[in-house]
Amino acid sequence: MKPEVEVDIDVVVVEPPRFGRPGPPMRRSPLIIGFTAGLGLLLAYSAYLAVQNVRSILILIFIAMFLAIGLNPAVVRLRKWGMPRGLAVATVGIGAMLVLCGGIVALIPPLVQQSNALIENLPQYIDNLQRNDQLNRLNEQYRLLDQLKSVATPGNATKALGGVWGGVQVAFSALFNILTVIVLTLYFMAAFDRLKAGGYRLVPASRRERVRLLGDEILTKVGAYLGGALAIAVVAGLSSFLFLLVLGVAYPYALAVLVAVTDLIPQIGATLGAVVVSIVGFATSIQAGIACVVFFIIYQQVENYAIYPRVMRRAVKVTDLAAILSVLVGVALLGVVGALVAIPVVAAVQLLVREVVIPRQNLR
Repeated sequence: MKPEVEVDIDVVVVEPPRFGRPGPPMRRSPLIIGFTAGLGLLLAYSAYLAVQNVRSILILIFIAMFLAIGLNPAVVRLRKWGMPRGLAVATVGIGAMLVLCGGIVALIPPLVQQSNALIENLPQYIDNLQRNDQLNRLNEQYRLLDQLKSVATPGNATKALGGVWGGVQVAFSALFNILTVIVLTLYFMAAFDRLKAGGYRLVPASRRERVRLLGDEILTKVGAYLGGALAIAVVAGLSSFLFLLVLGVAYPYALAVLVAVTDLIPQIGATLGAVVVSIVGFATSIQAGIACVVFFIIYQQVENYAIYPRVMRRAVKVTDLAAILSVLVGVALLGVVGALVAIPVVAAVQLLVREVVIPRQNLR
């Protein structure tokens, strides 16, 4: 007979909660889901308003980063020659500022003088347009040139520009933006390697090397594109200045600067500058206008098929359709700034698609 074993059992009496048993979790409650979604929409809208309020500053930062990427190849070249990075950044920055200041000093006085003369002589140019038989017949029927002449007076032009106080505000705003871009560009250039390394550290270690190689290639393309675009714009401006000077068209310096600036805009910029210069040429004389049209048609063919391919051959390779679409989208989003950065952005996207997306799709 087995001995009896005594077992002590502790009985725990669970008293019912004083305020009742809790219900099921409310994680899937429609109230919580709706509140969370509404809070998310509110935060997203607040972020959108914040971005809109600082949009101009963000554009300046973006321009400074773009310029820093474009000037970094010069810093890298100086470092290869044995120059310390700090001294290389200072040399490139001082050189860029000297070029900018020299351009402003050489540009502003004649540009202001010639622009004022252009505004004052605008009614006379409209009278010259009436010498054209076709335009004269249209004017007799619709009185277009007469109405344009009554509007195109120096006083109305000054009012359109915002008057003296408006001009002062525009000048100070432009000066502030230029100084801001210069300072930010110098900071980005000085910390370029550190910022780039910090960005790469955010990538998982298993993919960091590949991301670094792709990122360096994209930065190289952006820098090469910026240098090439500036070189092409300078050639366009000098060629236009010499042609207008030989032809005897008024305000050759201001028009050449306009051609150089608009030529920075891919695809459509050269045409815009050519149209403006041709209008001034026709206002001077019919022969001068025809000569301007012929010159710009020939020059654009030379630029498109000789100058541009040779300069950009080692920079970016973007198809014509992709370039046109990217410029249109860039203009719609960021205006002239968007047009300037559209092509290097498309080149970067094409690189990522070719090296990342397509190989991944081929493995599936």
